[in-house]
Amino acid sequence: MSARHAHSPALDRRGFLRLASAVGVTAALAACGGPATTSGSAPATAPADIDYTGVKPASQITWWSNNPGSSQAVSQQIIDAFHASQPDIKVNLVTAGKDYEEIAQKFQTAQTGGTLPDLVVLSDVWWFRYYMLGSIIPLDSLIKTVGIETGDYRDQLLADYQYNGGQWAIPWARSTPLFYYNKAHWAAAGLPDRAPTTWAEFAEWAPRLQSAGTGVQHAFQHPALAGYAGWSFQNNLWGWGGAWSNDWDITCDSQQSVAALQFLQDSVYKNGWAGVASTDSANDLSAGAVSATVSSTGSLVGILTASKFEVGAGPLPGGPVASTPVCPTGGAGVGIPKAIPKENQLAAATFVKFLTSPENTVSFAGATGYMPVRKSADVSSLVAKTPQSKVAIDQLAVTRVQDRARVFFPGADQEMGKSCANILTQQADVQTEMNALKKTLSGIYDQDVKPNL
Repeated sequence: MSARHAHSPALDRRGFLRLASAVGVTAALAACGGPATTSGSAPATAPADIDYTGVKPASQITWWSNNPGSSQAVSQQIIDAFHASQPDIKVNLVTAGKDYEEIAQKFQTAQTGGTLPDLVVLSDVWWFRYYMLGSIIPLDSLIKTVGIETGDYRDQLLADYQYNGGQWAIPWARSTPLFYYNKAHWAAAGLPDRAPTTWAEFAEWAPRLQSAGTGVQHAFQHPALAGYAGWSFQNNLWGWGGAWSNDWDITCDSQQSVAALQFLQDSVYKNGWAGVASTDSANDLSAGAVSATVSSTGSLVGILTASKFEVGAGPLPGGPVASTPVCPTGGAGVGIPKAIPKENQLAAATFVKFLTSPENTVSFAGATGYMPVRKSADVSSLVAKTPQSKVAIDQLAVTRVQDRARVFFPGADQEMGKSCANILTQQADVQTEMNALKKTLSGIYDQDVKPNL
């Protein structure tokens, strides 16, 4: 059957439109932002198996991607290699958006009567709503049918897409935030060649960087808030003993969470050593306008290519309460729509097995900076070429599952970004903002999450 197929949905339309309204386009998501979801308080009944006995893979499938980390070229190279090894299945790579939000919106629109892909990139803040809507299938049956060795995937990354006894996506373009810094600025300030161990330590370093005569605007640049605040600021919240949420309970207004965000606001206004990126803090670092920033591992290759100085990379700093684990995973996986023929689902899974093979995950990581997702992947050549990549691989062992409020609540990431923008660009009162955010997030949970669990 053709890979291009229209879909007349069997979803409850009112429920879909209500959920869709909660995720309207309000702010562009960054090309990374981390997932992490494990089966918790939801029913423990595993999804029903899908029988692929006697099904022949479709001869042609379409893969929707936003090409995270400028990955279109390496993705096409992997597709070409797949064609050479399995000529019976043709994969068409379609750029379905410039970022995770655009591709998700297109996929969402297709549910109501458009043309669905056979494979789609699903980021951390989008896949769960499609689980709730019944738009994607559990992959467990396909994993068995095509022989995907789940035990060889890095446990944290695979677990990010597990819920209610099912595996809903396979990890692919996966990342963590890293602390990037300009080694020349570090040397000029007389600092040790490493990332700070804690944010308190960096607060001590920052004035030395500001006065080192490097011409920087700020010692540190906070990431663009629309795409990164909900993701990367979890590092600060956890380091102070706070969080956006604890399981389903919203805790953004807690004393610890407010203290963490107050530190961030003080870095901009009271102490003046930090700025806020308008678009991409990685570009600000590469241009030499700032001495350090936090950005995704998916930005690693781009930062190294654009910078005319030696770039240092280190793990995220800890806080006064916790120094580990204070780093979230991030990035995207690939999932398969429900309302496509079994032949296409089987062909898509066959390609996913090849796409995420140990060899291809190293090739993808080398071209982008994302992390190899397989345990057996030989990363020696990758680390030899780009030593900074080892930081992300090592940091993976101490990552933490993301707060459910960010990855499970439709539209919550945008709301977090708005609140953080008020705090860091308007000097709004932190407690007042977090009280308001809690009310907003509670509304999202009550209306769009709880009824669908």
